This record gives sequence, C-alpha cells and structure tokens, in this order.
Amino acid sequence: QVQLVESGGGLVHAGGSLTLSCAASGIASNSINNNAWFRQSPGKQRELVAQITNDGRTSYADSVKGRFTISRDNAKNTVYLQMNSLKPEDTAVYYCAAQPTTASAYKYWGQGTQVTVSS
Repeated sequence: QVQLVESGGGLVHAGGSLTLSCAASGIASNSINNNAWFRQSPGKQRELVAQITNDGRTSYADSVKGRFTISRDNAKNTVYLQMNSLKPEDTAVYYCAAQPTTASAYKYWGQGTQVTVSS
C-alpha cells in the first residue's frame, strides 16, 4: 500500500518561511517518475505549485517562482517544498503527489497539510 505523508505545515507571518516534507512508503523511489506539490484554498480549484522529475528537473507556477523550491531525496524517498517570502495568498492546504512509472498521471496523494500565512 502506497502512502504519502506530509508534514511541516503551520501558521507563519507574511515574509516568513516554511518547509514541507512528503515521505513516501510502499513504493521505491525509482518507481516514481515525477513528484509534485499542489495546493487548494477555499472556493478555488486545486492548483499545481511545483513539480520535480526523477532526474531533478523542476518547474513552478508563476505565482511561486523565485520563492519556492522543490527538491527530492531519493535515498529517503522524500520530497520537500521550501517556501520563502510567504504571502497571505499562499494560504491553502498543500498536497504532495507522486506519478509512478506505470501511470500517465499523478496517482498517489497525501492527506494534505494546512499552511496559513497571516498578514
């Protein structure tokens, strides 16, 4: 059974930083093509925040470029999202996702972690 467990969310003032972690179990890191972080705030659709491929290529939503960094530790089977210069509009539930080599889309999802940025 594949599980993705997020941690690191919380409450932070605008301009602050947080690092989210997503630990995978039940699947080997070399069986995962891409990892990503999504977020969803009330009344809005879930949006893609950042992606990382198994060879380390990254991409970001325009709204977080230059502030967020996604990284992946294959030895620990863990993906991180370093978030700096946080803004109130970054407030959302953040979800990690994994696309296995056997699928063409993100198949595995974490339970979500709340990030709240106060002004």
